Amino acid sequence: MDHVSTTAAAAAAAEATITAVTSTTASTITGGLSKTAQKKLLKQQKFEAKRAEKKAAAKAQKKSETERKRKEWEEKLSNLSEEERIKVMESRKELRKERMDKRSVEKQLKAERLTAAKVNGQNLVIDLEFSDLMTSNEINSLVQQIMYCYAENGRYSTPAHLWLTGCQGEMDKQLQRLPGFDKWIIDKDTQPYIQTFENQKEHLVYLTADSETMLDDLDPKKIYIVGGLVDRNRWKGITMKKAEEQNIQTAKLPIGNFLKMSSSQVLTVNQVIEIILKYLETRDWKDSFFQVIPQRKRFEADLEENQEDVEDKQDEEQYVVQEQKKPCTET
Repeated sequence: MDHVSTTAAAAAAAEATITAVTSTTASTITGGLSKTAQKKLLKQQKFEAKRAEKKAAAKAQKKSETERKRKEWEEKLSNLSEEERIKVMESRKELRKERMDKRSVEKQLKAERLTAAKVNGQNLVIDLEFSDLMTSNEINSLVQQIMYCYAENGRYSTPAHLWLTGCQGEMDKQLQRLPGFDKWIIDKDTQPYIQTFENQKEHLVYLTADSETMLDDLDPKKIYIVGGLVDRNRWKGITMKKAEEQNIQTAKLPIGNFLKMSSSQVLTVNQVIEIILKYLETRDWKDSFFQVIPQRKRFEADLEENQEDVEDKQDEEQYVVQEQKKPCTET
């Protein structure tokens, strides 16, 4: 099957899924939901189905591209003499070996950086005590965001020391399913952070958009906490309330000082972590926000120079598409 046919088949299957989901959703909505809630639920189901369609199409395209390259390689070899074929094969083996050696070196350097960060890196905690407030799909979404956090942290020359606290139940089960999770250079604790850091409570700072304290700089002695909650706006203010009940410090990222958000200042966990990682590297909040926060989540900046910075970065990094699908923790 050629590329067009494969992609078309995947799209057709996904379209059928959308139709089925829409029909099923419409028939299962109970009278207990308001019309607005019904519309939101239907919209969410359609969105999920559309995402599945894109995923299926991308998978089909990748498979088709792999098959195309394989055929091109076989055709190339068939047109060569035996001697030429041996030389080409040897050259290919050498290139493959070089790539593998390079990856091995990069992997080792990454491990060394992350190990060093456990001693002198900025402590960042992802609070996983909200799993009982989320559906299985929302937990899965959070697990994916945590995976992005770990991958992004390993790319920095000065990574942070990542912690997962309150990690148990369904959350722990889904994390364990991630390939290589048991080898992650990260600290994980089944206990709540308030117990993990009971002797350092004065250094705990919960990052929440509801805080009245603006975070001007990052203190290496502080332990910054990010709430792991894909809340769908159902649990507004929950992280602030939790911090107040535990009598720990709170702060919010200084987003409003540099740009206007198109909606509430709600970011995904991996966006919050990446902003902090960018700041640790550049010590520049504005640059960190503009590099991480998707343009769809923000209005034009007040100052023209901010817009010029954005346009410059878009020209330099056109291939980078930061599309986060689900709203998450309050920052």
